[in-house]
Amino acid sequence: MISDWEMCLRLLLAVVLGSLVGFQREHLFWTAGLRTHMLVATGSCLFMMVSAFGFQQALTQTGTQLDPSRIAAQVVTGIGFLGAGSILLRGEVIKGLTTAASLWAVAAIGLAVGGGLYVLGTVATLIILTILVAIGPLEKKYRDYMKVHVIKLVAPAGSLSLMHLKQILGERAGCIRQVIVEQGVEKDFEDVTIEFRNATRPQAEAMLQILLNMEGVREAPHSD
Repeated sequence: MISDWEMCLRLLLAVVLGSLVGFQREHLFWTAGLRTHMLVATGSCLFMMVSAFGFQQALTQTGTQLDPSRIAAQVVTGIGFLGAGSILLRGEVIKGLTTAASLWAVAAIGLAVGGGLYVLGTVATLIILTILVAIGPLEKKYRDYMKVHVIKLVAPAGSLSLMHLKQILGERAGCIRQVIVEQGVEKDFEDVTIEFRNATRPQAEAMLQILLNMEGVREAPHSD
C-alpha cells in the first residue's frame, strides 16, 4: 500500500502528461481539447489506483482474492464512448479519428502513471506528442503530394479522347480518373479536362509535358 502523498503525486503527474497532449489538440480547436484530455488522464489514473489499492481491507477476509486489472481493463473499452463523440462525418470525409486515438492513448498514460510506471508514462507522452506534432505536417504534405491533379487543355477535335490518351501515355494512363471533353470556343478545337489520381506532382507534370508536345495542344487559359 502506497502513501496518500504518493497517490496525489500520481494524479498530478497524470494531469500534467494529459495536459501536454490536450494542449496540442486544443491548439487545433478540436472539441476534445485540453480539459478533456486532462480529465481522461486523471480519471484513468484514479481508476487504476482504486483498482489496485482501494480494496485492501477486503483481503483481510478469508478466501478473498482481488484482480487489480479488472477495473483498468474497463477503462480501455469505456474510453471508446468519448472517442466516438469526437468523430464527425462531414460529407464523405471523417474527422476526429486522431483526437479519438489521442484520448485512448491519454487513458493509457493515466493507467501507467496510476500503476507507478512513471518513466513509461512520460516516454509514452513524448512519443505521442512527436506523432501529433511532427508526423502531422509530413502526413499532410504527402497527401497533398499524392492528391488528384487536374489539367485543362485546348486540343484539336478528337485528338485527346480517352482511347488516344491511353495510346499516348501507355501505362501512365492508368492514373487517369476521368476525361471531360467539351466543344471549344475555337472552331475544330475542344476543351479537354483530365484528372489524374494516385499520381505525384512530378508524374502529373511529366504527362502534361507529353501532351503539350503534341501538335496543336496547349494549356487552356486560366479563368479568373
